[in-house]
Amino acid sequence: MASCNKSILDLVEFVERDIPQLVELSTSVGWDYDERELKTVLASGNIFGHKDLEERIVSSAAIIPYGRSLASIGMVIVHEDYRGMGLGEEATKRCIEDVTTDTPIMLIATKEGSPLYKKMGFNSVGYVDKYICDHYMFDHDPLLGSNTTIEEYSGVDMDAIYKLDERAFGATRTRFLKIRMKQAEQIFVAKDDQGAIVGYGLSISGPVHLILGPIVARDFQVASGLIDKLAINHQGKIRIDVPLENNEFMMFLNRRGFVNVNRPPIMVINSDSLPTRNNTLFSIAAQVFG
Repeated sequence: MASCNKSILDLVEFVERDIPQLVELSTSVGWDYDERELKTVLASGNIFGHKDLEERIVSSAAIIPYGRSLASIGMVIVHEDYRGMGLGEEATKRCIEDVTTDTPIMLIATKEGSPLYKKMGFNSVGYVDKYICDHYMFDHDPLLGSNTTIEEYSGVDMDAIYKLDERAFGATRTRFLKIRMKQAEQIFVAKDDQGAIVGYGLSISGPVHLILGPIVARDFQVASGLIDKLAINHQGKIRIDVPLENNEFMMFLNRRGFVNVNRPPIMVINSDSLPTRNNTLFSIAAQVFG
């Protein structure tokens, strides 16, 4: 541990010029945030943390607000030389103070972080299943019904996507989705035989994985079809984080080569539960975004 008094570490709000150091901090703990992802975080919310006397970033925590219905905390990182000083708790508290006192706040906890969050008043309300695939195995399963088509998104009818997402996620996140869709590698929508949008999915290119999410769909067959479209031509590792229990969907992921590697808890404060969802959120955008 660094021989540094906590009182001389500055708790600050980070800006875009801090992104290279935030990437370094992330890398130091084995996380794979890159410049594009952190630009999306900063454009959607705020990142707080500490700098040492040499202006080196040694901790971080981000909060993404979705109106007053929900906010998400993530990217809680403390450099290994500065652990045990309460920096993660202080940065997390600063995130909590960034929204109104009655706003429910969620986070997806690490095993190491769960005790701290419990002490701060967070309660477990569920889990997210983290799946990794080294090689996508498409096998032409006839999962998608003939009355549903999947096509590349043309940029038309954004309001339909926003409404689908709000019912799936339980909060309005129009601002975030606009930013995320600009970052996306690919965007596909599913339409029924009347031309109405019944699902959508994004892929995000990261330094290690192609990230699939968010994926919102009427049912698991539509979700599966969206995943096939997003993943079929990718050569490399793929990640998807699943927030709901759906045995058929999980079996589909296993057939495509995904392996469940972790099951971190979802925790909330200022509420006993997440906002009401309609079981159509098959993949989150990323853990920082909830």
